[in-house]
Amino acid sequence: MRPDGRKPAQLRPIKITRDFNIYAEGSVLIEFGNTKVIVTASVEDKVPPFLKGTGQGWITAEYSMIPRASETRSLREVVRGSPSGRTHEIQRLIGRSLRAAVDLKKLGERTIWIDCDVIQADGGTRVASITGAFIAVADAVIKLEKQGLFKSNPLKDFVAAVSVGKVNNEIVLDLNYQEDSKAQVDMNLVMTGKGEFVEIGATGEENTFTEQDFQKMLEYGKSGIQRLIKIQKEFIEGVPSLGHWERKNVKEFVYKE
Repeated sequence: MRPDGRKPAQLRPIKITRDFNIYAEGSVLIEFGNTKVIVTASVEDKVPPFLKGTGQGWITAEYSMIPRASETRSLREVVRGSPSGRTHEIQRLIGRSLRAAVDLKKLGERTIWIDCDVIQADGGTRVASITGAFIAVADAVIKLEKQGLFKSNPLKDFVAAVSVGKVNNEIVLDLNYQEDSKAQVDMNLVMTGKGEFVEIGATGEENTFTEQDFQKMLEYGKSGIQRLIKIQKEFIEGVPSLGHWERKNVKEFVYKE
């Protein structure tokens, strides 16, 4: 039995509140159990210097945790003087994941900034950020398309992420902090709606894992992501093969297994 009573392959209750920020082109508050992340997508009509004149856009991310997002207060990274290595790693992962879902040429010379602010952390903050960021980015892109800024919609596919691990010699999906802190193996998985991989990151924590362990983690992770993409589809109607994307009129959605 898991600490919160879930079955091994069961996701935590998920709640997504759309348009959480009244200023950003796209925004959500996403909750995976007790993990809560505010995600905004902001659009700028400029690109980094290395993309100027190419006609191609860019998607990049910033990630942070507020001081009391966890059990003990942490210093803001601006006070420390620079982001930690962990923060850099997570920011790059979020950016890579969303770039996999958007045709940057069709985006034009624009940058979409994804800001992920963790207001409460109980494990899985990066995967919650990625899953919520897709909705925020999709909303921003659809808004710009309706303004006539694109010849065709740059969205290519859905993208979502989930954590899987081995805890007390059992493979489990969507780890909370209590499980993550003692996991023998920790894996983050990012996939598209087509079932293609963006990222597989599996690490033994002072332990090793077998091919059978890996295959079971992959099985649980793929199944979890399929369910997360179904949740995203409650907010966004997308037919990637036809280039058709629409924002559904849904403000809030709660999912429980």
